[in-house]
Amino acid sequence: MIKHCLGLAAVIALNAGLLAPAFADDAMASPSSMSGGSMSMNGGMEHGFARGQAGPDGTPYTGAPDLQAAVSLVVAGGPIGDFSLVKALTAMAGAATANAEVEKLTKQYGKADVASFVVVQNFAVNDAVKRAAAAGVKFPKPMLSGTTLAKRVVMLGLEDGTYYEGVQLDHLVTHGIHEAVMADIDQKFGTAADANYHRIADQAHYDLAQALGAKSVQLGPH
Repeated sequence: MIKHCLGLAAVIALNAGLLAPAFADDAMASPSSMSGGSMSMNGGMEHGFARGQAGPDGTPYTGAPDLQAAVSLVVAGGPIGDFSLVKALTAMAGAATANAEVEKLTKQYGKADVASFVVVQNFAVNDAVKRAAAAGVKFPKPMLSGTTLAKRVVMLGLEDGTYYEGVQLDHLVTHGIHEAVMADIDQKFGTAADANYHRIADQAHYDLAQALGAKSVQLGPH
């Protein structure tokens, strides 16, 4: 295992938690289907859902993160500092699967909600870089790639056979960093946009699991 510099660790910690296709960099931030539904964390909502409900976030995982999966995922979408989620998905599942997923999600959720998902995702990347840097995270040499990496990333999000984005983020970047970044998203974009991000991320990972032949994986509540 090797130690990466603090800046590299920060970039890795951030990007690794967000495996969902990036469809546009200049997209709008407000999900069309949920406009006006935003409430603050103090208003009884958490990640866009009523507190106490798992929603698309699942039950918190507070154990040690899978740093190998995290660093391998970032390298799949590299170069470091210019991470591409589409590139990572293509590297893990192939161009045909990646392109088909882009089309599917756009038809399923609409351009506006997918655009919001991208903006929130990009903000999360930048925000988590700062937080991971402050935490001084160190990562091993990447050893996973292709479908092996894809399956591991999906499996990290499973709770009783159902995929939850929050569970995956906890496993990749720790529960603390995950929660801090989500709170920042709620503050900047509102909980409706946060909920939209979780919904689309859940769907994308469920779709990836099905494409990889993991038919037993279930989709969480939407």
